[in-house]
Amino acid sequence: MIRQITDEPIPIKLWLNDIEAGALLQARNLARLPFAYSHIALMPDCHQGFGMPIGGVLATLDVIIPNAVGVDIGCGMCAVQTSLHEIDRSTLKNIMSDVRKLVPLGFKHHNQRQDERCMPGRMPRQTMPVVEREYESAIYQVGTLGGGNHFIEVQKGSDGLIWIMVHSGSRNIGKQVADYYNRLAIQLNEQWKSTVPRSAQLAWLPIESPEGQQYLAEMNYCIDFALANRRLMMDNILGVFQEHFKGAFRSAPMINIAHNYASAEKHFGQEVIVHRKGATKAGKDTVGIIPGSQGASSFIVRGKGNPESFESCSHGAGRKMGRKEAIRSLDLKKEIEKLEQQGIIHALRRAGDLEEASGAYKDIVVVMKNQDDLVDILVELNPLAVIKG
Repeated sequence: MIRQITDEPIPIKLWLNDIEAGALLQARNLARLPFAYSHIALMPDCHQGFGMPIGGVLATLDVIIPNAVGVDIGCGMCAVQTSLHEIDRSTLKNIMSDVRKLVPLGFKHHNQRQDERCMPGRMPRQTMPVVEREYESAIYQVGTLGGGNHFIEVQKGSDGLIWIMVHSGSRNIGKQVADYYNRLAIQLNEQWKSTVPRSAQLAWLPIESPEGQQYLAEMNYCIDFALANRRLMMDNILGVFQEHFKGAFRSAPMINIAHNYASAEKHFGQEVIVHRKGATKAGKDTVGIIPGSQGASSFIVRGKGNPESFESCSHGAGRKMGRKEAIRSLDLKKEIEKLEQQGIIHALRRAGDLEEASGAYKDIVVVMKNQDDLVDILVELNPLAVIKG
């Protein structure tokens, strides 16, 4: 921890110095919640979000907050270590081209219904009404990347091996669940005359209420769907590698970790609901993934189980400028030159792509240094080729 703020009802503990005003205001709103527990933890990639800052960790007593999980429920990372030590640029270009044919990007979905065995199990209609409503659409979306900061990346590890990494979430089904329960929480909070101001965007549900239990069930389904989504993409990518390398290719078990979810945990002797929004679990010996921005290193890490962060760490580098600001202020030619000087097969083509340029993100080296009390680095991964959503 770098510093803490103590002029709110509970402390705000920060693993960064350069927090923007909007994110700090949101953290102060969290610290004023009557059911917030112990303290608020802000990871080194923290920046402003909706209601709760990205890179924030909040523990609550007996309530769950849909907006403190966010719209991309279960969004996270997966990574696979391969047996390859090298891959030539021509082969890599062909692999990425073939991956694009198998994995729909942006708003695109599969043209055909995917195998139902790729989906998480279904539950009764009365338990998960939004999932039931969206299930048929989701079966065309499983195994798709989505847009924004989602990516597929091929990397060279400090262990001398080639790695594959995927960042994606629960697609539209997660957004539909998030929006439905956030609206419901707003309506109920107004009926209950909640002391939490609506302007804070932190409407809540009692965890033991029918509405809270229903959100919990649908949220967990979306977490499972997000994992299924990443797994299918990774399986398809590995299939492409198998085709190109014939029998001379193996892969280790997939590492997976989510960074938008809430879970029941015990901290400082108390049963609480921990909300991680743009933060990942870093329990003692938990293996996780912290990606950099396009063109920067990513890291396979092992958690230290630091109680002060609620056993959490950052989910990435974190934005230092908004999407519109990045498009407005960054130089496309210079950003492309930076990637090409590193020999990276990149995804910068036009001005609109600048929202995901490395210049829009914090320095991952500084981010990792700021959380050396939260995680140990196992493998550093340098990008070779990237596909962006």
